Amino acid sequence: MVANEVKYIRPQEGYQMMALSSPADIVIGGAAAGVGKTYTLLLEVLRHKDVPGFGSVIFRRTSPQITAEGALWDTSMKIFPLFNAKPAESRYEWEFSKDVKLKFSHMEYEKNIFNWQGSQIPFIGFDELTHFSKKMFFYMLTRNRSVCGVKPYVRATCNPDPESWVAEFIAWWIDQETGFPIPERNGVVRFLIMDGDNYIWGDTKAEVIEKAWYMLEEPVTKSGINPDEFVKSVTFISGDIYQNKELLKVNPAYLANLMSQDKETRAALLDGNWKTVISDNDIYEYLSFAGMFRNVYTIDVTERFITADIALQGSDKFIVGYWEGRSLEDLLIMDKSDGKEVVDSILSLAKQYHVQNHNITYDNDGVGGFVSGFIEGAIPFLNGGKAMINPNVEVRVNGEAVPENYENLKTQCYYHSGDNVGKGLYRVSEKVANMMYDNKMTVRQRFMFERKAIKRAKADMDGKLQIIKKAEMKTKLNGQSPDLMDMFMMRERFTFNTVLEDFWVQ
Repeated sequence: MVANEVKYIRPQEGYQMMALSSPADIVIGGAAAGVGKTYTLLLEVLRHKDVPGFGSVIFRRTSPQITAEGALWDTSMKIFPLFNAKPAESRYEWEFSKDVKLKFSHMEYEKNIFNWQGSQIPFIGFDELTHFSKKMFFYMLTRNRSVCGVKPYVRATCNPDPESWVAEFIAWWIDQETGFPIPERNGVVRFLIMDGDNYIWGDTKAEVIEKAWYMLEEPVTKSGINPDEFVKSVTFISGDIYQNKELLKVNPAYLANLMSQDKETRAALLDGNWKTVISDNDIYEYLSFAGMFRNVYTIDVTERFITADIALQGSDKFIVGYWEGRSLEDLLIMDKSDGKEVVDSILSLAKQYHVQNHNITYDNDGVGGFVSGFIEGAIPFLNGGKAMINPNVEVRVNGEAVPENYENLKTQCYYHSGDNVGKGLYRVSEKVANMMYDNKMTVRQRFMFERKAIKRAKADMDGKLQIIKKAEMKTKLNGQSPDLMDMFMMRERFTFNTVLEDFWVQ
């Protein structure tokens, strides 16, 4: 920097200013992409950098999310050195003075919350709150304590995610018909007490205390603590990329990137919409598909299966799912794998959960073809193979059973998978749903993302039912393959006739 040059660090008007000026105990910034949510989160730390004993922690779900290009660490390097803070990258920490520190930390599993037992953290931040479970967030509120004179508070950021627990938590601020934030409620503070998993909301502290007195009377009477101390103030603040003049000036192409997304992604990331876009061509009806993750119903879990979508050293992921009936109970996700790793991974999961070889199916197209020589009895899945006989809906021609009228096996399995999800016959365990798919999405978020790419196409000249081609699916997924959904639909393979030689001929 040139001698005597003054560099100003300040929030921009709109979302950044509103988030940094809110008096609420908990502020959730659930704005569209590109408003500078992470930047705003880091500016919060500067507010109390000169207060002795002030400590802060900002969480991401995984460590790579902290150090990814343009993420927390990169952004902090552009800010904190201007205030003579000292970085310790090996520990993901910044030291502003001897007893004023900021730590970036990950919380990948719910059990990680216990690493923070006994902690007192005046400021807690969550970057991408929808990646964290409800239990993680509310447990860490118990660690949000202070002895340095700064009233403890929490700040969180997220992009719109219609099926996250966050969507329910901020529902008052969102128009439930349109999915857009309600302008006159933006930044309005409400008050909250938790009773177990239930929220007790009110427009004033007095209203909440009155509603919750049944649970507050005893602890207030015994402790003598003012009942106001049991109430948290909460607000939600939205914004859009047009408020981030600095980003648009430095990187105008970012706006073009958002505008080029599919309709559903554009609605969320550009427009800040918290509802999904529904299409009549969807194989998986939105509400039924989202319902798989709520785990409020029982399904048949008598048999055990493994389905494997195989990719070797490529852009696609190698994914192996373990099923109990139609309940997806475990998942292996690998970015790249060689032949030995593929076989070892499938066998390891089979041994762990006692899955018989004949209840294993694997993508046999291309690189998957070699698996049959190593897992004897496993069933190859030929995506382009002929549709099979469905013993539950038997079709007969001249008295003989024939395959169903689908273009190929993949199409047949997708249609039946969509139908059975609609009937409530599928479930995804909480363990699987909360896994990280990559550095940007949980498995649940990835499933919801890929769902929109599985759509019906017009029937062919022979009247056979079709789905859109893989190339079109990848276009809807920004060039990526629907690897999770392919693994998912393969579970339907076990509902069809297993006599391979008659119906697997190309």
